[in-house]
Amino acid sequence: MHTFTEIFDVAVDDLDDLNHVNNIRYVEWIQDISKKHWEQVTDADIRKEMIWVVRNHTISYLKSAVLGDTVEVTTHIEASKGPLSIRAVEIKNHKTGELMVKSTTEWCLLDAKTFRPKRVPESVQELFK
Repeated sequence: MHTFTEIFDVAVDDLDDLNHVNNIRYVEWIQDISKKHWEQVTDADIRKEMIWVVRNHTISYLKSAVLGDTVEVTTHIEASKGPLSIRAVEIKNHKTGELMVKSTTEWCLLDAKTFRPKRVPESVQELFK
């Protein structure tokens, strides 16, 4: 399983009115890590032919991150079938290892020219194993 991880500090702009990381920011982190993983593993030619859109997010918020926390965001592909790919993301407190957020996102692959669903090629699936 090919994973991708980023580590960063929680910033003031990440916080909501309760001084916790805003739920919208977690969704942004989930989308950002997914995009960065895709860009790291694929080349420009593949990215010109295919694009991903979110079909469904399932997110469990287990513990709030706050200003001063360092978070570790890790992602991997759990499964692919037809045009769909299930991507898991975990957000942990980098210092303690405590799981703060876990999510799965169902992404649908589209042809970049027609915007019609496209089966995930075996060659692309192999890049993420």
